[in-house]
Amino acid sequence: MIDCKECKKEEVREDCRDKRDLRRLEMIDQIKSLDFAIIELGLYLDTHPDDQKALCMHREYCKQVKNLKDKYQKMYGPLTIFYPCNKWRWLEQPWPWERGNY
Repeated sequence: MIDCKECKKEEVREDCRDKRDLRRLEMIDQIKSLDFAIIELGLYLDTHPDDQKALCMHREYCKQVKNLKDKYQKMYGPLTIFYPCNKWRWLEQPWPWERGNY
């Protein structure tokens, strides 16, 4: 048993890592969903530029995805090369095929 800094409980490190990976995947899913909604709303607004409700939703989703991406990158590193961090962190984690999750 090892005291886990992530969840503040005494657990086997593998269990804690699994929880961290699950949280990371949930955040990625939320980011993908928001990105999809932003793109779709943008397409809708191309033909309905005066729809105030859609404009408001677009602004809100943009704000939410920015905050979520910032939070994700602070916790797990950059999402893309367009989001630099304090150091080059691309190679800190195993590649998907090294984990068997591809």
